[in-house]
Amino acid sequence: MAVTYPISIIMIMAVMTEARVVERTERLEYKTWQLAMNLNPSDGHIMDYTTGWTDNDFIGTYGEALSKDFLDSDVWNSVANYVAIVRHQQGEVDAVKVFRFKRKEWSLMTRFQQMDFGRQVETEGGPIQESISRGAANMHDDPIFSVGGDLAFNWIYTDNGHRIVMTGGNLSPYRVNDDNTHGLGNHFGCDPTTARELNPLWSHEISNIQNCSIQNPLCDFKANPIRLQGTDHGDGWRFSSGPVYGNYAIYISQDAKRFPGPGYMLSVEVQVEEKMGQSGHGEF
Repeated sequence: MAVTYPISIIMIMAVMTEARVVERTERLEYKTWQLAMNLNPSDGHIMDYTTGWTDNDFIGTYGEALSKDFLDSDVWNSVANYVAIVRHQQGEVDAVKVFRFKRKEWSLMTRFQQMDFGRQVETEGGPIQESISRGAANMHDDPIFSVGGDLAFNWIYTDNGHRIVMTGGNLSPYRVNDDNTHGLGNHFGCDPTTARELNPLWSHEISNIQNCSIQNPLCDFKANPIRLQGTDHGDGWRFSSGPVYGNYAIYISQDAKRFPGPGYMLSVEVQVEEKMGQSGHGEF
């Protein structure tokens, strides 16, 4: 009798797979930031709302560009797609925020000339970079780094004007004379639509974030005056000189999106490396 054994037939299927090698290369591009302005709130020159921002004048010298008030009129009139506000200590970066402007191909001069109604939120999406030194002091009420949001230019209301403010701070309504917006380049006694000074007592370069309206009877400005940085301000009775948190430098660029962080030593021109990715593929 024949014995039949089960036979297992194993079929081996060879699966051919296509292998693809992806090659990625990176190249470095050098982007440039240019110093447009520096504010020192205790150098004896008051860069308030009415001074410098739309005058088309060169202010200061290159030799003292990062130690005193400074404005480079050529840079001020150049295209600015990105802006960096840098707080620094004798040229060493303490804190930096970088923003992207909503409107491309405009200069700072063009933007600050928009004073008829003003109150323009010029950047979008908040800071694309925010870098703060671990040892940075006085951050609790810094006009740029203690609050969030975007940059607003020419925040005007009644006879008040503020050149640069953060939207995360208090923004006074257009017809409310409350002296309660704070930032860089300020005046509580001017025609903000023409940048004409009306009363020099109320000029001030840098004011810290606070929230106390002159219309609020609970705000005692004799006991708690408006907190300013340094001595560059008028003699208004509600003002009080305070510590200088640093100089504030404003840099612009057409295409740089990152700025060197804390510890970097500044110059009037800052170059940064940005990696630009490129990819291709080969097959075998």
